[in-house]
Amino acid sequence: MTQQSKWKYFQDGQHYMSTWPMRKELAAVFPEHRYIKATKFATKVMPAVAAISILTQMVFNNYAGMPQAVAIALLALSMPLQGLWWLGKRSQTVLPPSLAKWYSEIHQKIVSEGYAMQPKKSQPRYQELADVLSRAFKQLDRSALERWF
Repeated sequence: MTQQSKWKYFQDGQHYMSTWPMRKELAAVFPEHRYIKATKFATKVMPAVAAISILTQMVFNNYAGMPQAVAIALLALSMPLQGLWWLGKRSQTVLPPSLAKWYSEIHQKIVSEGYAMQPKKSQPRYQELADVLSRAFKQLDRSALERWF
């Protein structure tokens, strides 16, 4: 695995996080809802946790505890990266057959309603499912979605 492809998981995770529809109908079926919420929370909170862990050791002149504080800070800073990594890998995972069928049905429904869509993929990934679900929730009315939700 090249260095560039490792970093691509973080970019893919960021894109997947912005694309995935955060809907309660999907929260019970897919773990993405929990991962996205945890990653966003960690992005906001963990830098402060990292800084506080080091600064408290400095304020109390406990330089002997500094290695543990640095370890805690590194762990805290890695948490949002772990979430982005998981989301990036998930976005590139090929859908299982049951979800691929669901993807095809929703894609076909959007196209039959007259909306423009990218061509249907023969081997859809979770990213394509996120794109289709996002478009479905934005463009289809509630009655059209009742079949699936």
